[in-house]
Formats: sequence, C-alpha cells, structure tokens
Amino acid sequence: MTSVVQSSYTSEQIAVWLRGLLTIAWADGHFDEREKNLIAELTESELAIQIDLNEFQPVTPSEVASHLGQDPKTAENFLRTAVMVAIADGLYSPPEDELLQQFCTALGQRSLILDSLRQVICDPEDHAVDAATSLSNRVALDALHPVKEWLDGLEVSDPRLARFLCKMIPAQCPFERDVNLFGRTIAHIPALCKLNPLYDQLVGLRFKALSYLADDCGEDVTPYC
Repeated sequence: MTSVVQSSYTSEQIAVWLRGLLTIAWADGHFDEREKNLIAELTESELAIQIDLNEFQPVTPSEVASHLGQDPKTAENFLRTAVMVAIADGLYSPPEDELLQQFCTALGQRSLILDSLRQVICDPEDHAVDAATSLSNRVALDALHPVKEWLDGLEVSDPRLARFLCKMIPAQCPFERDVNLFGRTIAHIPALCKLNPLYDQLVGLRFKALSYLADDCGEDVTPYC
C-alpha cells in the first residue's frame, strides 16, 4: 500500500525541475526518437501533462532561479541531478557545460564542481569521439573525486522526482553493442559502465530513489527493477 508522503517541493517546482533536466538532456542536440517517446511518457505520468517535444520550450535560468533558488539545498540538489543527466552518456559537451554554468550562476551556487568537469569536455560533433575520448580516458580518476563526493550528497525527497530518476537511469549497465545499417556496422557502443567513471554515482542515485519510494512512500518498486 502506498503511504501518504509530504513532498518537499510544490508541483510548480517539480515541473520546472523536470523541464530543467529535459533542457540539459537536449542541450547537445543528441535526442533520438526513442528518447523523445520516453521523455514524453515520463512527463505525462509524473506531471499529468503532455509535453510536445517538437515545440518544447527549454527552461530558462531565471525560471530555475525563481522556483528553485530560494533554498540553497534545493538549488544544489537540482544541480546534482542536472549534472548527472549531462554525464549519463559518458561525455560532457560544451553546450551542457554552458547551460549548467548558467543554472549555477542564476541559483547563486559556486561552480567548483563544474570547473572539475570542464577538464573533460568533449565535442559531440567530433566524430572521433569514442571510448578513447570518454570521461574515463580523458582524465585521471582522482580529478573527479570531488565531483563524486558532491553527487553522492544528493537527497531524494519527492516521489515524482524519484520515479522520474528510476525510469531515466537504467537498472543495469547497457550492453556493449554494434549499430548496424544496411548490413554494415557503422558504430560501436561500449558498455556505459566502461565509458563513464561516474556510473557508480548514477547507480547510487537510482538506489536512493528506489529506497525512498519503497521505504518512505511504501510503493511497489518492482516495475523499476
């Protein structure tokens, strides 16, 4: 049985929060049809609205600041989830960095973590970007230690956000695979856990969200497992 949990955030805050994550996800232009369908499903179920992604209006830094900037803890937790969306594919691109910096400035947050991530920026338009230029190979893991500690500090305290995260973050490391077109291999995608040294932080966030839904909200989390 689902228990009644007092959310830490208003519906307006969650709407802006999730729009912010969508804005980050679309920042580098890599947003295929499958991802569009998934995002539309997620936003419809969690916000009870249908977002037309062909006419999607990205959230502005001023909107984020207006709804999420009053409480420093809320602002920092939003930035943590935004960073996780940005690095979920193992690459950190200039458009993602620029947008995160704008959010950070608008929210009055220090940008030390972004300064660390900026060392591993990859240009997604560079067709040579592959495992050799992924986060794990562009920087010594020690350089990302502050980022890992900061991301681990995320607090999950809203069921709508928790469900969104459980659906967005894969339950298992995606399998290594080839992308074939007309019988020819045109790309090779390594397993995400091999590409991304921050994968453990993504898994940790998913576990926090699952635990919150199960322990605090009394929800059945088997659909996410």
